[in-house]
Amino acid sequence: MSNDPNFYAHSENPIGVKHLLRDHLLSVSSLASEFLQGLPWQEDARLAGLLHDLGKYGDLFQRRLQGQEQGLDHWSSGAWVALKDFRSVLGALAVQGHHIGLQSGFKANLERLEPGKLAASPGAHGRPTGDLDTLKTRWKAEVDAVAPSHSGQMCPVMGPELMLEARLVFSALADVDFLDTEAHFKGEAAGKRYRARGPALEPEIALGLVQRHLATLAAGSTASPMLRQVRQTLLRDALKSAQQDTGLFTFTAPTGSGKTLAMLAFALAHAAKHGLRRVILAVPYLSILEQTAEVYREVLSSMGKDYILEHHSLAGLGRGGEELEQERLRRLFSENWDAPLVLTTNVQILESLFSDRPSACRKLHRLAHSVILFDEAQTLPLNLAVPTLAALSQLASKTGASLVFATATQPAYPALGRQVREAGGVGWEPREAVPSASALFAASRRVTPAWELAKGVWDMERLAQELRGQNRALCIFNLKRQALELTRLLAGQEGLFHLSTNLCPAHRRDVLLQVRERLRSGAPCRLVATQCVEAGVDLDFPVVYRALGPLEAVAQAAGRCNREGRSEKGRLVVFEMGASDYPDTTYRQAAMVAKALLQERHWCLDLDDPQTYQDYYRRLFDLTRPEARSPELAEGIGSGNFVQVAQQYRLIKQDAINVLVPYQGAWGDYQKLLREEAEDGIRTDWMRRAQLLAVVCYRPGQQHPAWGVLKPAHLSFKRMESDEWFLINEALPGWSYEAETGLNLPEKQGAWPVMIA
Repeated sequence: MSNDPNFYAHSENPIGVKHLLRDHLLSVSSLASEFLQGLPWQEDARLAGLLHDLGKYGDLFQRRLQGQEQGLDHWSSGAWVALKDFRSVLGALAVQGHHIGLQSGFKANLERLEPGKLAASPGAHGRPTGDLDTLKTRWKAEVDAVAPSHSGQMCPVMGPELMLEARLVFSALADVDFLDTEAHFKGEAAGKRYRARGPALEPEIALGLVQRHLATLAAGSTASPMLRQVRQTLLRDALKSAQQDTGLFTFTAPTGSGKTLAMLAFALAHAAKHGLRRVILAVPYLSILEQTAEVYREVLSSMGKDYILEHHSLAGLGRGGEELEQERLRRLFSENWDAPLVLTTNVQILESLFSDRPSACRKLHRLAHSVILFDEAQTLPLNLAVPTLAALSQLASKTGASLVFATATQPAYPALGRQVREAGGVGWEPREAVPSASALFAASRRVTPAWELAKGVWDMERLAQELRGQNRALCIFNLKRQALELTRLLAGQEGLFHLSTNLCPAHRRDVLLQVRERLRSGAPCRLVATQCVEAGVDLDFPVVYRALGPLEAVAQAAGRCNREGRSEKGRLVVFEMGASDYPDTTYRQAAMVAKALLQERHWCLDLDDPQTYQDYYRRLFDLTRPEARSPELAEGIGSGNFVQVAQQYRLIKQDAINVLVPYQGAWGDYQKLLREEAEDGIRTDWMRRAQLLAVVCYRPGQQHPAWGVLKPAHLSFKRMESDEWFLINEALPGWSYEAETGLNLPEKQGAWPVMIA
């Protein structure tokens, strides 16, 4: 070593100051403890902060900071000390995983952290930085005086309950470690410069804004008197139920009843009652998120620009490469949800709850003491329902959070209560936040279904003829290729629009604005779309055509018909295109259950009766046995194997990428984003703005011709290439971005696999 008596965590920042290791450990420990304040694992987080960089006290690591060493493991020694000296399994897992990801809570795997066994372990990530006794001596001289006393117990198997606890400790450590490192490298003469913390929720003020907005809407509403009364009753129920204790809730309300703002009112009133810290809204589709964000920003604009955080991207949760540098980059650009109101996707929140990566997990500690709203809860994949409900029930039970499943088609999840308990949860017995739900459904009947399935299979020409005969109509397909085919058949028709996730969010917003304006004015309007348009999207057509799908999807399509109740009855036409009309086997099974139920009831189903959906879901659960659908996932959870769990829990089976597209509209500046990428590389702020102009695609195979026109964006960090954000090489042929149908990339044996919704 040099003559410098100090030990350092990081090299010099732009003003020439090295990061003292003692300062880093104390700062991380203090803030990690603060992030889990009031939770049982606060001391584990404090301990993990003190020990996570124990290996940096080694001479080899200090030489690495001078560029003289590489290939070192500076985390395993701290994990071993947390385990053996402090008996903290949670702290040991967090320390071990803060660079390489969570590994396994199985006792035999934890014991491999012992220095003598570590080098011989398969998959070792580098050489130890020094003798353990020397590391501990140096550590004790600087920080041992503030170390907590901890007497945990060694667990032979981690199990689902402790896996959640481990992820929360890991989340706090991963977030704080990066925040403190970031602050060092942004340091100024006065010291480290931490990023500004998010504002407080202030739920009473925000609730007042929501209520005033709803009063203004009611005063100017052109909806039927019946529907206005339904909306008032829903809001009253929501505010009353918000006074109940924290825990699990359902929020069952008919489409068009004002659910978007009523559930926000519930969340804010509930947060005010219990002192909760934030509201998190998770939705299945980007189209819902975009519309909801627009509404919430309008209502809460006076709370400031940092009050609402939109975390759109569906891409970025794949494991990608295993290189430590790649994971460091992922964490650099990951969100930590430090905002009072977070709008995100099911993919982001649920896959993070089962992830092993620091970048994905760093936001999880923000879920504690929060209200978490899952809108369109019926979209949870059946094969993941049981482990998801088990994890969410544990989250609510252990962290003081409240979880709300909101939908017009409430699944019969309580029927899975036994399976949820067997999977490590505390059962699933939510309270209904809308006790008037049945009466609200009965009062808001606005659509007459026409079940055309008994009359045979339709073809595309028949559909085209039907839509040509309508002045204003919506047609929803299960597959993009069918929506594209009908759009092309109808080319030349006045007021023809196409909507799918081939269009970037900014483009979809513009299409929806045009569609709504035509519907308001009575101008011709024919919209051909995929499922992205039906759940949560505010449209009001007199006639809706829907390809047969799962019953909940058919009901959601009905919600786009006569939405404001201005006509005596709207018309929903349900038709069947054939056996290949479905994106996957699970979707087809659900459609066939709906069809069988229809046949038994003589082609007459009451879509306005909540009991209809309970009967449908119970049949679906009996047929598909969701508890048995993911044996590898269940095995990983049972053995505490974080890596296996992360690999098996995927809402989107294939990894995804973001492709920036040249859409020129009012919602984004494509050329400005290109210039910024070329000059400075992309940063977190760039990604947030670029989401409006990004199409999310499945990552193509290695030899796919799409790579001929895609090029990776450059990260601002060392100008490295992103593996999640891509630009189009506009000088090359084979691609297009169409005003009607959006992104088209080179294909290979069929349609380019852009995400369905």
